[in-house]
Amino acid sequence: MTRFPFRALLLAGLLPLAAAAADYAPPERLDDGWAVADATAAGWNLQPFASAETSIADGTWKGVTSLVVAHRGALVYERYFNGGGRDQLNDTRSLTKSLTALLVGAAIDRGLVPDAQARVYAYFGDKRPFGHPDPRKDAITVEDLLTMSSLLECNDDNTFSSGNEERMYVTEDWIRFALDLPIKGFAPWESKPADSPHGRSFAYCTAGSFLLGALVERAVRQPLAAFSHAALEKPLGITAIRWNFAPDGTAMGGGGTRLRSRDLAKLGQMLGDDGLWQGKPVISKAWARAMLTVRAQAREDAEYGYQIWRFHFPRDGKDVPAWAMSGNGGNYVFIVPELDLVAVVTSTAYNQRFAHPQSQGIFRDVVLKALPAERN
Repeated sequence: MTRFPFRALLLAGLLPLAAAAADYAPPERLDDGWAVADATAAGWNLQPFASAETSIADGTWKGVTSLVVAHRGALVYERYFNGGGRDQLNDTRSLTKSLTALLVGAAIDRGLVPDAQARVYAYFGDKRPFGHPDPRKDAITVEDLLTMSSLLECNDDNTFSSGNEERMYVTEDWIRFALDLPIKGFAPWESKPADSPHGRSFAYCTAGSFLLGALVERAVRQPLAAFSHAALEKPLGITAIRWNFAPDGTAMGGGGTRLRSRDLAKLGQMLGDDGLWQGKPVISKAWARAMLTVRAQAREDAEYGYQIWRFHFPRDGKDVPAWAMSGNGGNYVFIVPELDLVAVVTSTAYNQRFAHPQSQGIFRDVVLKALPAERN
């Protein structure tokens, strides 16, 4: 008798979608610190996962390379697609910004940076004088950069902006590029900080995130990658990571760091668990909570904390706020501390307009729909 693979039968429509539960297997327990759990035994609805696998396989959803879900501190779902794999170092692009914010917190925890109110320009005296000097620059704080709300004229969403990241990449000295940006003005149709929610006028600025990483390097007196290894990767059991660097060797704290999907989930789990991993502090509770506090209105449908987004998703008629490390191509780490839920979506749909809506849809229509009902 000819045998047909289960997946082929499912794609051909010869098996009901509900039968896909038979194809589920819990994530493999490895020596990487992750506990694992059986989603079936935990009450998860596996049908949305089966539907997602079908949509990825038939190309309805494009470029998705992994979906990893952790609930109550244990991995419950782990699948790889389109050439992705457990050992694949995913190019997460701007998701790196959240990693840089964690390293800012680690430096503050160690007393190497005073606090989020530290003045940025005080760390870069060697870069003076500037072509665009302005006394207001000396008042710019670490928090201003963390919240994408400094007065530097920098907006990646505006191709005419002096600070657009593409302009930085063609220069040799990225630090000077960022520091020497002019002070922004506000057109009549734009809200000034005093008139904006939370008192901050948001503008997405990769150059500012890069500057944060450079500041940490100077404060801790070692390369950002080395500090990251000691402060985050070693305590989390992350053994493979790849950083990008500026022409002068400064780590690119604004994007392009490559990590494995299970390790991305660790970052989310640790941040959502008040800085703890396996019961031990990696960053302070104070910093974890500071990062996951709304600081600015980024868009009509999203807020911003410290280098991390907050989106809103419907579930059972209720609003579910989810924090999200996010990068070009549809790369995400979703964190919902109230549900003890972390979900990683990696994708290579770089510069595609559908990429972010697609990954957010996977979280909304797959992960949240599959999630068991909350315990009373």
